[in-house]
Amino acid sequence: MTQALRETLAKPSIYLPTTATIADIRPVGKREKVFTIELPKGVSLGNQPGQFVEVSILGVGEAPISISSSPSRSNGSFELCVRKAGDLTGVMHTLKVGDTLGIRGPFGRGFPIERFRGKDMLFAPGGLGLAPLRSLINQVLDERGNFGRVIIAYGARDPGELLFKDELERWAQRSDIELHLTVDRGDESWTGPVGVITTLFPKIEVHARNTVAVTVGPPVMYRFVLMELLGKGISEGSIWLSLERRMKCGVGKCGHCQINHLYTCQSGPSFSYAEIKHLGEAL
Repeated sequence: MTQALRETLAKPSIYLPTTATIADIRPVGKREKVFTIELPKGVSLGNQPGQFVEVSILGVGEAPISISSSPSRSNGSFELCVRKAGDLTGVMHTLKVGDTLGIRGPFGRGFPIERFRGKDMLFAPGGLGLAPLRSLINQVLDERGNFGRVIIAYGARDPGELLFKDELERWAQRSDIELHLTVDRGDESWTGPVGVITTLFPKIEVHARNTVAVTVGPPVMYRFVLMELLGKGISEGSIWLSLERRMKCGVGKCGHCQINHLYTCQSGPSFSYAEIKHLGEAL
């Protein structure tokens, strides 16, 4: 057996899940829990902000879930923010610390953070979109000196849908972060702005040539947020978004995530608007 063949056989297969252990579970919303996942000793996920993994449970199935933690805070584990919304996520919400599940990945192209350094960063997550975008936000905050302004404009349907409230409070207290929050519908305890996420943009001034904008959220949100960002003069190549909801197998075999000639799980899920604006199925 040649050395090259030995090295090939030693590499983990992209088709076979690695058994991982749930090290911690905590609620972060009405329907969302954050699972801290530990891989076997000596195994590192090696992800980039914006990538995803395939999570499997024996007898239930498999589903793609975005990585919510930043590589800078891995410490041998990573986090998944999971909304109870289907068969696999429903079963995940019944699991306990110490239970195991299967992990394949990471997959996809993450956000090219090396191109963002030195820029002002405008983050615009909507609803559950904060979960995958949190990976990039915290990576930027951990490298705070490498970036200019950090602006976060976050919108949700109601105050109960706002995720990671403890982190939102910490961000609000930092002098080097500009945090803007809104909800579609307020309640008796809400004292902040009421309206869809686009109502926040008139309050935000940017230096368009030096700004990178990143938005993640429900597909219906994208075209309206894109109009606001383009209206501020931010270039199409400096506006990034994630099409993470379209994945299935993760390795470009099933065709479920195909957009024209692209497989989202391989060419994305992170795209600049310039890359997909001419693809009719993308948005």
